[in-house]
Amino acid sequence: MNRILTHAVLLALAMTLPTAVKAGGFAQREDVREFIEEMREKHGFDSGRLARLFSQAQPQPKAIKAIMPPADPSVRSWQAYRARFIEPSRIEGGLRFWEANSQALDAAQSRYGVPGEIIVAIIGIETIYGRNAGKFPAFATLATLAFDYPPRAELFRSELEALLLLARESRRNPLAYTGSYAGALGIPQFLPSSIRNWGVDFDGDGQVDLAASTLDAIGSVANFLASHGWETGSPIAAPASVTGDRFVELINAGILPRFLPEEMTAYGVSPAADAPQLPCALIDLGTPSGTTEYWLGYRNFYVITRYNRSSFYAMAVYTLSRDLRTEREARLAKR
Repeated sequence: MNRILTHAVLLALAMTLPTAVKAGGFAQREDVREFIEEMREKHGFDSGRLARLFSQAQPQPKAIKAIMPPADPSVRSWQAYRARFIEPSRIEGGLRFWEANSQALDAAQSRYGVPGEIIVAIIGIETIYGRNAGKFPAFATLATLAFDYPPRAELFRSELEALLLLARESRRNPLAYTGSYAGALGIPQFLPSSIRNWGVDFDGDGQVDLAASTLDAIGSVANFLASHGWETGSPIAAPASVTGDRFVELINAGILPRFLPEEMTAYGVSPAADAPQLPCALIDLGTPSGTTEYWLGYRNFYVITRYNRSSFYAMAVYTLSRDLRTEREARLAKR
């Protein structure tokens, strides 16, 4: 009941936000003024210029509506999620992307140890290989989420700060960036802080441009995963089945790999016969009124969740990457 009430309150906020902000604009708000002063003290920004930027930013209530979790989390369906991303057009698009960028993908794998199919799958899921990088004005979107979406205000305030720093470092107008409803930018949908921390000038032109440079996007995805602990040649996931109810203890333990497959048998888990004996976690992929899939998630599965903290997301990346690799090898064998 409380969760549904909270969702209703946030939805009402999203619908009334334009009126609330219109009264004085972002620049007239006390919390925004405090942020501007903080940016002046921490980073030497000109407070007058920042005030002008905020005065030009229009609130984005659609961003709040889009980012809110469902009122009833039980409606999340792995089968529906999987069908959205693992489908023929995304596989065909991925094969074309792989063919067009094979040298860059090979170079990224050589430098960072991340397989090309993983990079392709992430970019395919994020933006359909660059076709859908989002049209939300990033500055206004992050401002809206930072100051009018309390559940994650701290995160988005930090990302708004990062966007201003990124723009200054790149000598770009902060208002020129566009992206997703969460403020993610470019072909791989990096948040501004991720661009600053893990963005790579992979095409060697002297700048990191994840919106226009496919090579920079490829290198940056690989660098992100490597920096978060990707283990070259190690497994990602393996199927499993469960009996009884003790396995719930492993689900509740989270997705950080802590147990060997052989240790999980005491909890009613039956790993696949060829499951590597390496630390893993038990992953449940549920579908309302359907069958729940169980998998062992190894270290590399966990690393993918650092990109997007969702087991559904990590499994979609793994599944798409596997299908891409299988189909590519089959077509190469026919040449």
